[in-house]
Amino acid sequence: MRRFALAALAMLVPLLAPAGVARAHESRPLHVEITETQANTYRVRWRAPPSIPPMNAPAVALPADCRPLNGPEAESGAASLVGAVLYRCDESLAGRTVAIRYPRFNPAVSSLIKLKMASGQRHTALLGPQDTRWTVPRGETRAGVAYDYTLLGVRHIWAGIDHLLFLVCLLWIAGRPRRIFVTVTGFTLAHSVTLALAALQVVRLPVPPVEAAIALSIVFLATEIAKGRRETLTWRHPIAVSTSFGLLHGLGFAAVLGEVGLPQTELVTGLLFFNLGVELGQVLFAGAILVAVALARRAAPQRLAQTLAGAPLRLAASGAVGVAASYWLVERSAAFFA
Repeated sequence: MRRFALAALAMLVPLLAPAGVARAHESRPLHVEITETQANTYRVRWRAPPSIPPMNAPAVALPADCRPLNGPEAESGAASLVGAVLYRCDESLAGRTVAIRYPRFNPAVSSLIKLKMASGQRHTALLGPQDTRWTVPRGETRAGVAYDYTLLGVRHIWAGIDHLLFLVCLLWIAGRPRRIFVTVTGFTLAHSVTLALAALQVVRLPVPPVEAAIALSIVFLATEIAKGRRETLTWRHPIAVSTSFGLLHGLGFAAVLGEVGLPQTELVTGLLFFNLGVELGQVLFAGAILVAVALARRAAPQRLAQTLAGAPLRLAASGAVGVAASYWLVERSAAFFA
């Protein structure tokens, strides 16, 4: 089992190219904030990631009956590109479509849209890189919040290459199906606890140290795999490691949820289903790895199996993961002083 888990780890190494490394840092989407300041009057503010050049600055398009009360106020800086426009609409935005337009090309970044109505209702949507239109919900319903936050959780875990690499390292160290189940369960329970505590503001920690510690957890597991010493605590009791580091990863998930915001009237539903979305994305990813392992076990010839079991591939794959995680560690530690 382990040698094929290592093969899965090796297959993820191409993701550690510069594009993949950048993706690990929360993917930095386009942020759009729409605030209803009074009836049918909306302040639209956007903040683009540094990867979008000023000449391709996005515009947020409201329905045709929405008229701008001022010209777009935009400025660019080293960290971001921001802009704001005030609109007056004939009707409420509820049930209508908001679009994102780029003047030159779609830069393939996700879009995080947050809408706050004058009534106090809040809506949040995370659009994929190819999605440039969003229909505003007519009301904040429990079913709508459950769907939106489940999808948000799934997309977050799949976009975070750092979390996925940590999970693959856990699968490799656990090895056997029973140990995998216990290890992943410990990780799930631990990060569920800290996610809830941080999202409800019972526990408050600054984001940069948490992200740096997450990167350090991957460095630690990559080092353990490279050494291959089966007598250590990590190899003998991987649940101890998954539970300990799971507390850290839960704080990282909470940072994303804090940035998005919880719904005003369905706070518990949003928190619960975001966590379930994270778990669903995690289970689907782990399941895909295990299915690939089973197929490889049937199809791989004996010579390939010996190659996968050898030290060179183990050292190369764990080394690549360790280098990428070390880069994230340095990058995120530098944010302490930003």
